[in-house]
Amino acid sequence: MSAPILRITTWNLQKCVGLDLRRNPQRSLDVLSDIAADLAVLQEADKRLPPRPAALPHDMVEAAGWRILPFSPVSAGGPSIGWHGNAMLARPGIRWTETAQITLPGLEPRGAIRAELETPIGPLRVIGVHLGLIRRYRLQQLAAIRRALAKLPPRPTLLAGDFNEWGRGSALNHEIRPLTLLPAPPSFPAPRPLGPLDRIAISAGLRAVTAPRTHLAQPARIASDHLPVVVTLGRDETGAVA
Repeated sequence: MSAPILRITTWNLQKCVGLDLRRNPQRSLDVLSDIAADLAVLQEADKRLPPRPAALPHDMVEAAGWRILPFSPVSAGGPSIGWHGNAMLARPGIRWTETAQITLPGLEPRGAIRAELETPIGPLRVIGVHLGLIRRYRLQQLAAIRRALAKLPPRPTLLAGDFNEWGRGSALNHEIRPLTLLPAPPSFPAPRPLGPLDRIAISAGLRAVTAPRTHLAQPARIASDHLPVVVTLGRDETGAVA
């Protein structure tokens, strides 16, 4: 019998506005369906201006077979589906026991979201992020996430999102220890990817069954200026969870 696995994607939706300048949430949902992920960690899932209505309408998300994880009273019943544009969608078979917000420092309004999940590969903590445009603030934001995680009980943890980092990521790796960044494929700009802006990091207790890859099939190359990044995870029983 094969070991259980979990497929996760992270994607900056660009508010569902594609490179053809059309806002098309159904196209974004078609891409997510094609990826066949169990969990989607999304950025720019809400429009920017208050009251930050959802770029992905609730009814369309639910009709596509996803459940929206609640991260605020707004995302639980108001116009948004997330917090600071960050959102998570889960397929049936994934149950959340807790969701929370992590306020991040910086000039731009930024925040991260945290979900405690029960999944086919066991308990899993997932952090969704969209880091700032200035490296100094990106490092401060990751340090804030690290401090927040240090206050929680140990659990296998995944950190995913748009890191806005064009370099190799060694400075980022230092700030998120004991998590480790997985090799990041170029995901931006979508038509001709050059920068590994969209990244995934994991803790002990998890292993990448397949390395992170970009989803290249149309309409992903036109649905956003970012390509989705996909990883398949399994449990790693060889290391202690920090």
